[in-house]
Amino acid sequence: MRKTFGTGSVWEQTLGYSRAVQVDNTLFISATAASGVVDGQPGIVGDDFYSQTKYILEKLGAVLEEAGFSYEDVVQSKLYLTDISKWEDAGRAHGEVFGEIRPTLALVHVLPFLDPEMLVEIELVAQKSAD
Repeated sequence: MRKTFGTGSVWEQTLGYSRAVQVDNTLFISATAASGVVDGQPGIVGDDFYSQTKYILEKLGAVLEEAGFSYEDVVQSKLYLTDISKWEDAGRAHGEVFGEIRPTLALVHVLPFLDPEMLVEIELVAQKSAD
């Protein structure tokens, strides 16, 4: 079984990708930034690594829920950071969600994203146990 999930973003259609793809009992979620609504306009939510990471994880929680998964099903997390020296700030927000779940983790230092206000992107893989 293969099922795709989208947000309706123009980028999904233009670039040909899905927010998430479920194959059987595994959900793959595309790298997600802190894009949202700021003062009634599209923008980046948060101006530091902690707040952007926290906001992204909230967004990803909704994606997981829509697909019938939860944070507890996450087995892999990848954080892409434009400044690796801020790993502790991003890591603190990540730990608040995944501290007891403890998925695998990669912290990846990247060049700036298309929007220089974007500091963090997060990609997840979740898997349900085959009962």
